[in-house]
Amino acid sequence: MSDTPRVAILAEGLFTRMTAKTAIGVLRYARYQIVAVVDSTRAGTDAADHVGVGRGVPVVATVDEAIARGADVLLIGTAAAGGQIPDSYRPLLSRALERGLSVWNGLHERVLSDPRLAEAAKRGSASVRELREPPDELPIGGHRRPREGATVVLTVGSDAAVGKMTASLEIVAALRRMGERAAFVATGQTGIAIAGDGISVDAVVADFIAGAAEKMVCDAAEHADWVIVEGQGSLTHPGFSGVTLGLLHGAGPDLMVLCHNAMRETMKGYDDTGLPLRSLRELVKIYEDAAAWRRPPGYPPARVVAVALNTGDLMSSDPPDLPLTWIKDASVVTKLPAADPIREGTAGGDRLARALIDARGRGALTSTS
Repeated sequence: MSDTPRVAILAEGLFTRMTAKTAIGVLRYARYQIVAVVDSTRAGTDAADHVGVGRGVPVVATVDEAIARGADVLLIGTAAAGGQIPDSYRPLLSRALERGLSVWNGLHERVLSDPRLAEAAKRGSASVRELREPPDELPIGGHRRPREGATVVLTVGSDAAVGKMTASLEIVAALRRMGERAAFVATGQTGIAIAGDGISVDAVVADFIAGAAEKMVCDAAEHADWVIVEGQGSLTHPGFSGVTLGLLHGAGPDLMVLCHNAMRETMKGYDDTGLPLRSLRELVKIYEDAAAWRRPPGYPPARVVAVALNTGDLMSSDPPDLPLTWIKDASVVTKLPAADPIREGTAGGDRLARALIDARGRGALTSTS
């Protein structure tokens, strides 16, 4: 494989806004070339017609067609319940491996744990990059502090899959536009596929989640004045709260940005039981209280200083001014700046970045000791 990968995204039967989170993130932010999306059910169309990003990237039916377009990597671009490789993907992965493509996998199931896929990789002398594979040795958290002068920001959520990675990347881009040295810390498989490095904290043994986050933050702070950490899950989600808390305490943020899907009313995966999301005002207090447990005496409290809203699920029939109404309402309710950095473009990202800069400038990070 070349130093600059040419990537095809595998999304067989699942290339939609709801099921192709990794594909969407990579199409929007990756700096390497995406040559095709593999989904036989949508072949002959354009990627943007299905997920709103990736205009000009063709959807093809087979791995061989992707290879003909120059692909030397096949990235699994969707997530499945339980993190298992869908059975419909296995023949496509086998074909990619036996033809020598590198496979990038962000699912929990390891590609080479399937004997047939392992044999295909052997036949094709192909490599597999497991995006969720954590380092062999990780520290327990609580023993390192980032470089003095670096400001750590964590995106936190009202639920899972509300746009924390997107908000993080948009904030980094906005800070850089303002001349700031900003680094992105990837903590999930999609962020790692985009950034090229990071640790997927949901695959780390629980005792070491905080240590993994602390290590990444401290390493990033050596070269950046702003360290923007991609959040995971939600403290109020019964299934993901353990990962969220470990990441929160390991990152030790100075500032937080609360991320929320404006159309979400119940927790992801709890539609049948109707487990409701907490209000934005409640969530601000929940995250600030939990962050305080890690702050040493004499340190100022970690504060939520902005709200990143995701209004991307609006239907075409909804009033065109509804997103701006939601953004304004979020700001009024929380008394914080609010923005949708995708819908509003650079203006939205800049508003979030300015909120962070203003919070630091007010002396919110000055020790009280």
